[in-house]
Amino acid sequence: WAKFHPFLALIIGAAVMGGVAGVQPADIVTSFTKGLGSTTGSVGLLIALGAMIGKLLQDSGGSETIVDRLIGGVSPRRLPWMMALIAFILGIPLFFEVGVVLLVPVVILVARKLDLSLMKVGIPALAGLSILHGFVPPHPGPLLAIDIVKADLSTVLLYGLVISVPTLIVSGPLLARFVDQWVPVHASGAPGGSDAGPTQTQTQTHSRPQTSASEAPRLTKRPGFVPAVLSITLPVILMLLRAIGELTLDEENGVRKFLEFLGTPAVALLLGVLVSMFFLGFRTGMNRSQVEKSVGSALPGIAGILLIVAAGGGFKQMLVDAGVGAVIGDLAKGSGLSPLILGWLIAVGIRLATGSATVATITAAGIVSPLAAGLDKPTLALLVLAVGAGSLFFSHVNDAGFWLVKEYFGLTIGQTIKSWSVMETVISVAGLIFVLLFSLVV
Repeated sequence: WAKFHPFLALIIGAAVMGGVAGVQPADIVTSFTKGLGSTTGSVGLLIALGAMIGKLLQDSGGSETIVDRLIGGVSPRRLPWMMALIAFILGIPLFFEVGVVLLVPVVILVARKLDLSLMKVGIPALAGLSILHGFVPPHPGPLLAIDIVKADLSTVLLYGLVISVPTLIVSGPLLARFVDQWVPVHASGAPGGSDAGPTQTQTQTHSRPQTSASEAPRLTKRPGFVPAVLSITLPVILMLLRAIGELTLDEENGVRKFLEFLGTPAVALLLGVLVSMFFLGFRTGMNRSQVEKSVGSALPGIAGILLIVAAGGGFKQMLVDAGVGAVIGDLAKGSGLSPLILGWLIAVGIRLATGSATVATITAAGIVSPLAAGLDKPTLALLVLAVGAGSLFFSHVNDAGFWLVKEYFGLTIGQTIKSWSVMETVISVAGLIFVLLFSLVV
């Protein structure tokens, strides 16, 4: 309503929230800057490194190579299903933020080349990443919940993959048909979109200035499909190897420690940037100066995204430190509900209040942990998944992921709520339904 820039709005909102909760002014500043700094150090670093890979992919023509191969034999009707499958596979080891910065450029390019609505292609990809983030280890939320309620990791992993499939079908390709009607945004409306708008006057666009042809690096050849895909998937492969090592090797094993280091998201993406500089830069005819300019030119365009996402992390930290999550947990105790439904409801409340899926998962798991003592192994695994489903409910302005999606796809706040927030809610509700149905047969 006031048309404040999101960065300022989040700062002011955190100050108001702290004042209403009775937090001391100095503590408000400390809490906000703590959240801002931690988000910048984790999510912000990943955004910057992922943007560098994306810019090299764009300048070298590697993204064109990937898209040409992917859509060569796929009809536009089946493309959303392919994007969902790709995101589902990559989402197993991939942190959500990393998946967004690596997949969004490809999503936008696919939508533009086939002249499809951005939502038809984007929603299935986002759903695949989000579902795996909330349901399946080695993502931090499920791993921590497993430890808190003493569930079996292998059982949670198996059940999580099984339940994720129907949840993705409902919240991905099927839901995308409806979201496309609510948010008819063309691919040129997202960062990196072309200046040429769509032919339909009803379709909204937000054209961005583009690099002129004279400024583009001169290439001797376009990268092949394998080098282009390797540039994107190398971080994924390293994180997957880390996940396998954590599941199969002892904690003191030297190979596991090495894989854990390589599979750290920041390290994996940094190696991805270095590999991209070679395959997408030097191997395509760029000299050292052109590679440096291509990598550096990725940063100014994401400055706004970094600040908004970081401020969202500061707002979230203010809500956590103000004790909002603890209040919700106290209200839920003694309700007499089924542990699965109770865990989901508590996670929903904390998710709405704090914006953090991981905080919601940890807190909800801790609250229901006394009830978990008498549950059998399959029910414990389903309890973790119910909590994970609740932690994804209705992402809104206090969630850094909300701002990440909004800025990358070039949406307004209202459009982000009608697309991203609705998708997250459908994932949460559908996930709970499938958990409850699964509990009848295990």
